[in-house]
Amino acid sequence: MDTLVIGCGNLLRGDDGVGPILIRRLWELGLPAGVRVADGGTAGMDVAFKMRGADRVIIVDSAQTGAPVGTLFKAQGGELENLPPLEGIHLHAFRWDHALAFGRWLLKDEYPTDITVYLIEGERFGFGEDLSPPVAERMEELAAFLVQSLS
Repeated sequence: MDTLVIGCGNLLRGDDGVGPILIRRLWELGLPAGVRVADGGTAGMDVAFKMRGADRVIIVDSAQTGAPVGTLFKAQGGELENLPPLEGIHLHAFRWDHALAFGRWLLKDEYPTDITVYLIEGERFGFGEDLSPPVAERMEELAAFLVQSLS
């Protein structure tokens, strides 16, 4: 099974960078056979195209819900698909949740049937900040879990 793990977020904004940092950590831990990774950054449109043909997609990003910092949320991709407003849409506001809805339309039969999203509740989102300790800890746990469960 071809699995693609996509880390989304902005490396320059503290906890918002947890997705791309997790991708780098997975490389360090060693990717299981059949697992690919991609840094989705902040480009939602790229996420839609990266999913093409993958059997399974895992998306990792930060969240700001008001839950305790470091809380890990897990959801199926279909629950989070969100079409952007069609008027005035531009790529700078096109997020991964938009990419899921757009990807379903665009990729048709090449759209993955198994999409899981992991969100880690963040605290620090200022420019130049590091990951907060609870987010860094949860990211390490998630990375270890993914390597073990995808092996």
